[in-house]
Amino acid sequence: MFKKTLLAIALGGTIVSAAQAGEVEVLHWWTSGGEAKSIAVLKDMVQDAGHTWVDSAIAGGGGDSAMTVLRSRAVSGNAPGSAQIKGPAIQEWGDLGFLADLSSVAEANNWDGVLPPVVSDVMKHNGVYVAAPVNVHRVNWMWANKKVFDDNGLTPPTSMKELWAVSAKLEKAGIIPIAHGGQPWQDATTFEDIVLSVGGAEFFNKAFVNLDMASIQSKTMIESFEQFRKIKAYTDKGAPGRDWNVATGMVIKGEAAMQFMGDWAKGEFSAAGKMPGKDYYCLPFPGTEGEYTFNIDSLVMFEQRDAENQKAQMKMAELVLSPKFQDVFNMNKGSIPVRLDQDMSGFDSCAQASMDTFKATSKSGTGLVPSMAHGMATYPAISGAIGDVVTNFFNSDMSADDAVVKLANAIKASM
Repeated sequence: MFKKTLLAIALGGTIVSAAQAGEVEVLHWWTSGGEAKSIAVLKDMVQDAGHTWVDSAIAGGGGDSAMTVLRSRAVSGNAPGSAQIKGPAIQEWGDLGFLADLSSVAEANNWDGVLPPVVSDVMKHNGVYVAAPVNVHRVNWMWANKKVFDDNGLTPPTSMKELWAVSAKLEKAGIIPIAHGGQPWQDATTFEDIVLSVGGAEFFNKAFVNLDMASIQSKTMIESFEQFRKIKAYTDKGAPGRDWNVATGMVIKGEAAMQFMGDWAKGEFSAAGKMPGKDYYCLPFPGTEGEYTFNIDSLVMFEQRDAENQKAQMKMAELVLSPKFQDVFNMNKGSIPVRLDQDMSGFDSCAQASMDTFKATSKSGTGLVPSMAHGMATYPAISGAIGDVVTNFFNSDMSADDAVVKLANAIKASM
């Protein structure tokens, strides 16, 4: 029904543009310390170019609240000039005819030449650019407080077996082993890390990209659920409902030893004045060395009638891919640039390691997987259904065998 309503509006031509010339309203959920600092860079660049930036920031790390607002505004014919949308969801909006054609900007700035196909393909609808990629996040990171590990004579784990052994020792020492935020998207983030660790990249793609039912209901998936259940034993009672950046703060302060979160967490460490290797470790999630779960943020442009607003959109799209913005934004955000030709010498060791692995997996075609938890692997309805099962399992006494059955049924029902 939602799609039909949107399609009717699109075909009826009732999209409302902003009244002020040269204005671009940007709907996004970059609201935490490091994120807010990052998006402010683009705002300043747009305004320095002579256009007006209208900030529509909606808190919520997973973007669910922002998407609810966007759908409501689209239904009412009042879509913003730009919105933070990613993955297969871009195709859904493109199918409805809402998105602006960025071909002129892309061609003038050689986007096809500087972007890897795994990035550029996601930004296109029917072969036409409709979104500007902002960055590439590696999701399968482990963040660990170096002092906590050093003080307890421990080495960060590199396998699931080591993870449980280290967690048990930390718990015995009176330290919270794992800082976690009990929100569905955070549960799904940790779960997909475990699936990648247990099953590997090929299995991950079969399960979450191809939605292969044999993989979904396999012994490997059962084991993944069983391993996931162990996480809860090493979190604290305050985990339910906790925001991700609050959990990151626990690691920064030494209240907890580890957090499993994408590299946006590094922005929080940087904002706190912490240095990789000196104050904290940035390492692949145990058992996923040489593999890369990616999450690509992007700004999609919605069609606008006002010619000056269109110019503001095109200028913003151009600025997003500029080396200057890619440099400053990603240093603040904790992610890496989308441009393969970007100079990485000014980035820290975490970012350089991330770029090295990203380029290697992109070139080899193995080990690179799209994040299910962050809407890159499949359509939002399906990833949401997967996430619901994961969270229900995590917060109940459901068996792993029952979980895979529910997972299969939930995917079928949402397709």
